[in-house]
Amino acid sequence: MIKRISHIGLAVDDIEEARRFFRENFFLSALERESFGELLFSFIQVEGADIELLQSTTNDGQVAKFLRKKGQGIHHISFEVDDIQSELDRLKLNGVRLINEKPYLNAHKNLVAFLHPKSTFGVLVELIQFSQ
Repeated sequence: MIKRISHIGLAVDDIEEARRFFRENFFLSALERESFGELLFSFIQVEGADIELLQSTTNDGQVAKFLRKKGQGIHHISFEVDDIQSELDRLKLNGVRLINEKPYLNAHKNLVAFLHPKSTFGVLVELIQFSQ
């Protein structure tokens, strides 16, 4: 079962420029920059749902491809769930196209999996199960 919106991922060309924008215009400070695979990322904590800034460090990564195709903007929406594998199994039975049939650990050791945008009205959806 979905508990809440965890965060909204924004693909950006320059993470430092985006961090500065949110700080100067909305008085929102980003957490430290982190890296994971081909990504630099930084979370901006906002009550209710965070914002995740995503910058690719390679020309052939998923975020780089997204930026070339669609430009900067919303990359994904992430929903927190209690039991990610049960949700994936249920969604697959309902005909939802999955990118990941099995969850994997993200940079913060939480389980994540993605649903294909062709099944979710053009929006990449991430499911996340936080480690306790």
